Amino acid sequence: MIGDYNMKEKIKKQIKESAELKLKLLEASSLLSDIEKASIAIIKAFRCHHKLLIAGNGGSAADAQHIAAEFVNKFNFDRRGLPAIALTTDTSILTSVGNDSSFQRIFARQVSAIGNEGDILMVISTSGKSSNLIEAVKEAQDKRMLTIGIIGSTGETMKGLCNICIVIPSEETPRIQEAQIMIEHIICSIVEEELFSHK
Repeated sequence: MIGDYNMKEKIKKQIKESAELKLKLLEASSLLSDIEKASIAIIKAFRCHHKLLIAGNGGSAADAQHIAAEFVNKFNFDRRGLPAIALTTDTSILTSVGNDSSFQRIFARQVSAIGNEGDILMVISTSGKSSNLIEAVKEAQDKRMLTIGIIGSTGETMKGLCNICIVIPSEETPRIQEAQIMIEHIICSIVEEELFSHK
């Protein structure tokens, strides 16, 4: 015992909360449809030799890098690499844009530089309110790119901007993040299987 609670009970409570949210997703038909739409859009983009740009802040920045690595390297089995780029990794770009322009433009500037019509921008955000991600989505729209958001339930602004928005029905950051990585893994699995398992 530490303090006035049983640590195992706290552990069990958090596991239960995470599991309950994930089970709740099974009942959310619109969310399942949005995951399917996102997967299909990425499959079509890769088939047409377009690329996927991914951005997020904090833990979502780590997710952006994680998912880009799954596409470029592999997810479940060996195959050729897929063109996915995390916009969170180049510290020289991030700091120069942040210093010379503003933090709000760190992702939009990269979308402007390397995004093309037919490419996809995926933004990952627990709040759905991050101004630098919103700016990136607007920039992508100007370039006729498709935009995908994976957000928590408070992100009405981003939900209204993205072509496809996967909204996790929670306001708790840890639970949202746990659901996000599961959804991102599902998308990776579907894309990889569809593109390569029928060869």
